[in-house]
Order: sequence, then C-alpha cells, then structure tokens
Amino acid sequence: MNLYPAIDLKDGQCVRLYKGQFDQMTVYDNDPAARARRFAEMGFPWLHMVDLDGALTGEGVNSKSVIEVRAAIDIKIQIGGGIRSMKAIEDWLAVGVTRVILGTIAVKDPEFVKLAAARFPNQVAVGIDSIEGKVATHGWGTTSDLGATELAQRFEGAGVCAIIATDIARDGTKSGVNVKLTQDLANAVNIPIIASGGLASVDDIIALKSGIGTKIEGAILGKALYDGLIDASEALEAAK
Repeated sequence: MNLYPAIDLKDGQCVRLYKGQFDQMTVYDNDPAARARRFAEMGFPWLHMVDLDGALTGEGVNSKSVIEVRAAIDIKIQIGGGIRSMKAIEDWLAVGVTRVILGTIAVKDPEFVKLAAARFPNQVAVGIDSIEGKVATHGWGTTSDLGATELAQRFEGAGVCAIIATDIARDGTKSGVNVKLTQDLANAVNIPIIASGGLASVDDIIALKSGIGTKIEGAILGKALYDGLIDASEALEAAK
C-alpha cells in the first residue's frame, strides 16, 4: 500500500479543512516546499496536493507553489483541484506533476475523463468526494444525487489509473478512515482505490490492508500526520 502525505493549498499556504468547510481551516505552514521536503525526507514515495482555490474557481491558482514544491523534491506528485480542461492537465504535467486528479469534471462530463485518460496514459486519476455516499463537487460546495459507486463504475476500463475516495464527513476530523466506503468501491471496480478522509492512526492503515476483497492501493495522510498522531516510519512500515 502506498501512503500519500497531503498538502492542501489555499493562498499559497499549507492548510487543512474540517469536513471540507473553508470557515474551519487551519494554516499549518507558509512554506509548502519546505513541508514537502520534510515529507520526502520521511521516506514517503508520493505527495498528494490539492489546489483548494482552484477547486472553487475552476482554474489553477497555486501553480507557483506547486512549481516550488516540484523543484524541492524528487518523489512523485499527484494534484487535484479545479482541473477541468485538457490545457489544465497539460499545464500541470508540464511542470512535472506525475498525475492529475479530476473531480467535478468527472461528474459533469465523464466522456472528457475518458478522453483525457486515453490521451495521457497512467497520468489521470478521478477524485470521488462523497457525503453519505453521494458525490459532492465544486470544492465540496454542491452535493449531487449521484452515488459514489455509480460514478466509479462509469470509468471502468477507461484507463483511469486510480480513484481517490474521500469521505467528506470524516475529512480533517481524525475520527478514522471510512474503511467500508473504500472497500465497497474497491470491490465494485478494477481501478485502484486510494482512501482519503479521517485517517487517524496506524490502525486505520492496518484495517484498510486487512479488508475482505480487492486490495486497497493507498491512503492519504492529513491532519493526523501534521498533528503528530501518526509516526511516519511506523506508518510506512505498516503499509508495506
């Protein structure tokens, strides 16, 4: 299992939200590149980034910070937030991002995602953010009637390299990852699933690994890592 420490960007700063609410935001660092360097030194092979401003506006806003992060580390980077055009994908890949995550556009225009996955093999993932199983879009500000599993199944066989499954109600709460949601998605499709939202301890990593059915590809570490509730070396060992 891969572990993905997260850097969420708002106005060029590393922040964490509570249940996706921008009015409950904690600023952790004014230097994303330095934070990314620390994660790389801990031994993580990937970095997960979200342009929160981009998620709200539909345009890449924090590209300067991402470029600085890319220059500071040599591990893989995946990024999401407001990526809704081929040009946006090309722009992120051009600065050295390993893969992009498509969220809102995956709900609005599934065919676009399929075209993007074909055009950029192994570089396009889908972000499925849900509340009580229903998909949310536009920076988690809008909830649809579409189920998370139904959306995931739309991309079966389309070349999508991963699905990042976030339980918004748990995101930033350190209350424990939603193992059932993650496992249900993994068992419903052949696309690798990455768990996101609420991961609180090494026990969550163990629970994700021991689920019945399809193996979970990875998990995203947020507040628990920032607040020191998870030791990086212990987490990486548990994920092996």
